[in-house]
Amino acid sequence: MLHRGRSGGENIPARAVTRTISDDPLGGTVRRTVLPSGLRIITEAIPAMRSVSFGVWVGVGSRDETGPLSGVSHFLEHLLFKGTPKRSAMDISAQIEAVGGETNAFTTKEYTCYYARVLDQDLPLAIDVMCDLVANSVLDPADVETERGVILEEIAMHDDEPGDEVHDLIVRAIYGDNHPLGRLISGTEETITPMTRRQIHGFYRRRYTAPSIVIAVAGNLDHAEVVRGIRQALAGGPLDTAPAQPASHRPAGARVRTRKANTVVEPKETEQAHVVLGCPAIDRFDDRRFALGVMNNILGGGMSSRLFQEIRERRGLAYSVYSYASQYADSGHFGVYAGCAPGKVHEVLDLIRAELARLAADGITDEELSRGRGMTKGSFVLGLEDTGSRMSRLAKGELLYDDLLSVDELLARVDAVTADEVNRVAAELLTRPMSLAVVGPFDRNDTFPTA
Repeated sequence: MLHRGRSGGENIPARAVTRTISDDPLGGTVRRTVLPSGLRIITEAIPAMRSVSFGVWVGVGSRDETGPLSGVSHFLEHLLFKGTPKRSAMDISAQIEAVGGETNAFTTKEYTCYYARVLDQDLPLAIDVMCDLVANSVLDPADVETERGVILEEIAMHDDEPGDEVHDLIVRAIYGDNHPLGRLISGTEETITPMTRRQIHGFYRRRYTAPSIVIAVAGNLDHAEVVRGIRQALAGGPLDTAPAQPASHRPAGARVRTRKANTVVEPKETEQAHVVLGCPAIDRFDDRRFALGVMNNILGGGMSSRLFQEIRERRGLAYSVYSYASQYADSGHFGVYAGCAPGKVHEVLDLIRAELARLAADGITDEELSRGRGMTKGSFVLGLEDTGSRMSRLAKGELLYDDLLSVDELLARVDAVTADEVNRVAAELLTRPMSLAVVGPFDRNDTFPTA
């Protein structure tokens, strides 16, 4: 028997262990196999689909980096597509595109994903290509220099997008530069420029290990064939290792220390000002996350939300205004974004703060509760209409929670949210001191409403 989440060598199986997780009426049959190396394979067989999404998820992200190596996870994400002993960079892209498929990758603060989407008949090719690039990348020194330039251009391009930059600023305001959660996923020019091939390769081999990897696959597939294909693709390589337990999900641990509420202003000659009010919130293991999701939809989750109706529809002060919540293993933050004319920033901030205070003090109506729950359930179910979303759900359940709630279980958790639960979350969260991030034609010394 495999004991999930433990370390050490006890009870490690000599053979792969497979079990059926669910036969979801709103999905397909979900099966999970743990290879002796500790690598996990989880699939959802959906016979009605003609496509398959294949993802290799590594439980390593930017928060696992030291300050001098800030951005190494994202750098590595670029480099793994540059070639292996078996394939050149051109081969990797051309082989998938020749069958009409697509490949891509992304890095977050807590994990990195490499994925391909292909026709069901081309799944064996996707397995071979994606396993090869994740396990066997060469990291050629010439490619390191080429991608260094690409990443520096990407960082510069991001700086030219104030609507994106303001979200990085609010995270920095909340967590500070000294905590990995407060740093840019991409790193900075100061960290990327001196980073060496040796440092990147060392990070690759230390952190990309079989126990830290989940391979998730969704679509028209046969689980046993997927497992055989993956084992064959990894055979004899760096991920075909001695028996080990799968890594446990990232633990909640002690709460991350956050900064006192503060204001960060980035002067930029833009036609529009971009602002985010934000504060620390709950982590992803907190049972209140369902109530927070409903509250977020009521406050700023759509065109019927309070913020949208008050600031855009009634007053025409902003084209875009919304709220959101981000959650990590041991922390989280909540934010409200608005983009408006620079001369309207003070008025918009006053209105946002008034809506936060009103919700915290007066709570929600029964009609808002019903609508907020409906929005939460609808967005979740509608998000499962493609194999890519289903693949992501499998991987996140396994990698982040060490558990996979069925669609029915998730919908039931949302339906169980009460008005009192939403009101308690709102009263606690929305009365916290708020940090403010501003990007626009202002001076760093300009003052903005703080209450």
